[in-house]
Amino acid sequence: MRSGKNLSKNKLLEITPCKHRVIIPLYIPSTEGYYKDSLEVFKLSIRSVRKTSTSYIKISVVSNGSCLSVNEALFEMQSQNEIDELIIESEAIGKINSILKALRTAEERFITITDGDVLFLNKWEEEVIKVFKAFPKAGMVSPVPLFRTHQRYTSNVWLKYLFSPKLKFLPVKNPEAMTRFANSLGWSYLNDKLKDVILTLKASNNTIAVVGNAHFVGTYKREIFELLPKSNSKFKLGGSSEKLYTDLPVVKSGGYRLATYDNFAYHIGNTLENWIVKEFNDLKNQQKAEVDLEKVSDLQKSSFNYFISEKLFSKLFYIKRVKKHLLKMKGLNNIQLENFMNGRYE
Repeated sequence: MRSGKNLSKNKLLEITPCKHRVIIPLYIPSTEGYYKDSLEVFKLSIRSVRKTSTSYIKISVVSNGSCLSVNEALFEMQSQNEIDELIIESEAIGKINSILKALRTAEERFITITDGDVLFLNKWEEEVIKVFKAFPKAGMVSPVPLFRTHQRYTSNVWLKYLFSPKLKFLPVKNPEAMTRFANSLGWSYLNDKLKDVILTLKASNNTIAVVGNAHFVGTYKREIFELLPKSNSKFKLGGSSEKLYTDLPVVKSGGYRLATYDNFAYHIGNTLENWIVKEFNDLKNQQKAEVDLEKVSDLQKSSFNYFISEKLFSKLFYIKRVKKHLLKMKGLNNIQLENFMNGRYE
């Protein structure tokens, strides 16, 4: 039996306005072995977002089959206003499906999707938005430039700037940060030839961005996700999931996949090292202000342009002689060209 009147009925929602949301899928099934530092790593990650963001960011965390003690810690973080939206899944539903739980209802202009083991540095949000403003067709921007990303769904950039001096290889801005990324993957070092030069794009206001990026952290324009597959991913991790849900929607919407020229975040990995703790302690609390969306252009979807760049033009890179010519045309010397043609990372 219902008694009384529901005071919420027919009331308009009163939600704090926000223009940037961060979504973090989290899978920590245990606090031992491989995962013994994972919760502390995550805490540093989310707190680094809070400290360094320049706008009133909202954070969504989706616990994807994490253990009870981790979920209890997440509830505590939410009670301390460190997490705005917390979704708990008792069984592992996969990384992409976890992201979709928060993504399908997100309305913010910018949406950052990040792994739970990323340390955000001061100026990361400012620099990412700077790239969006400088390049109207920027669809995804990562605060971490990485080696050999220049052919990861970037054919639309190549096609547009094929004969333009704005697209060219430049020296890596922060080679030490690239080495630290390699270390976070378990590599003991990063070969010098992988942190020598990187493909860049210069805007009319002289802002420089790196062409291509990785999946572990990136900020997207909201309209990209209007092109998501209707169904959920079939994979827990990997497979075709990242291609279908985070790569193709960018280029299908006419967007460029870019990164900042300098490094503004670190991939931590599963071990909490002393240098990471020091980097976190050195972060400065950033004063918050509303995101200025002036000069941030909407993307214009074009099925014709997508077909030309991704289905036709991209095939040229499979022809070794043509690829070699294009790379040399964009500034590689003979030694660099040999490294790019024969190296492990293309």
